[in-house]
Amino acid sequence: MKNRQAVYQIISVFVSALIILAGYLLVVGGGTIFKGSMEGETIKCKVLRVTEVEKGNVSGENEFLTVHFKAQALNTSLRGKTLEVIQEIDKSYAFSPRQVEQGDKILVEGFTQNGTLNYYFGDFVRITPLLWLLVIFCLLVIAFSRMQGVKTVISLLYTCLAVFVVLIPAILNGRNIYFWSIAVCVFITAMTLSIISGFNVKALCAFIGCVSGVICSGLIVLIMDKFLNMTGLLEEESIYLFQLYPDNPINLKAIVFAMIIVGAVGAVMDVSMSISSSLFELRIKSPDIKPSELMKSGFTIGRDMMGTMANTLVLAYIGSSLTCVLLLVAYNANIGQVVNKELIVAEILQALAGSMGMLLTLPLTSAVCAAVYYGKFKEGTQDASC
Repeated sequence: MKNRQAVYQIISVFVSALIILAGYLLVVGGGTIFKGSMEGETIKCKVLRVTEVEKGNVSGENEFLTVHFKAQALNTSLRGKTLEVIQEIDKSYAFSPRQVEQGDKILVEGFTQNGTLNYYFGDFVRITPLLWLLVIFCLLVIAFSRMQGVKTVISLLYTCLAVFVVLIPAILNGRNIYFWSIAVCVFITAMTLSIISGFNVKALCAFIGCVSGVICSGLIVLIMDKFLNMTGLLEEESIYLFQLYPDNPINLKAIVFAMIIVGAVGAVMDVSMSISSSLFELRIKSPDIKPSELMKSGFTIGRDMMGTMANTLVLAYIGSSLTCVLLLVAYNANIGQVVNKELIVAEILQALAGSMGMLLTLPLTSAVCAAVYYGKFKEGTQDASC
């Protein structure tokens, strides 16, 4: 039994990879994921030494530094070559970057001015520390959960690929955002449950409950959109996104829809799997339990879960927009005006729609489990495979 489930999980890993590849090819076609048109070339470099620092004044008060330094290119066709780079620091800004030092890893941009190619400091490299933190996270997950941790890391990797390799290119290539956001959520749910749990009735019931809950969240968003009169212009970035393709502008309201259901799918999947697994064990331990009692037990288990999971969603959304909320409150004495801002309305809608999706997932998953488990085990077998 365990060997068969292990084979199913390995198959799920390969099939999921093929689905992601097929989705990528379908939404991107012969193009690429990134269509940026930034001028110049971005080069990763290591600072060798600072050669000169020129000081100037801005408005007669603050210093303006022009730092000249040598840096070794670490990538592109210039790899290994030493570049003369300039860093300009305006001290009038409170959060101006610090002066480069020997050994710093930085990003350098090349610009052609009057026929001469000059290199300027772009930013400090922040990806490497994040990669190390990611490696430590993966190692901790594997150390604590062993084989289950390996499957968790794989499912997390596929989830990120589904979003960044399929959903985002689909949006940027003018595909139907509603369809592709739902399709990606369904894929993430099926992929995660099949890799983590395998092909069994627990995963099947959790999948049905999760997809039902996510669809309910999406329907709530579509219904509330009629009453809230939202435009989708939440932040300054929304304007840039709208102006990205003037001939075929991106549907910003659809972006809000995608943002809400993608943000809710993880928590809804957690709830559905917890209910499904709990009721499965209850059915095994109590073979004579009736479907109505099993469903009632699902409601009881779900009540305790709902409070903490709803807090998780609400606090996550509040935390992600805390800076903006602070600014709005600071510059608006009327709390009603703050709450009426479309950005705040979108965050509240995201929290409520996600929480309601979780709430509806509880009875839906419980009902599915009561029906499936009763039919599966009515002959007395304890085989959990589909």
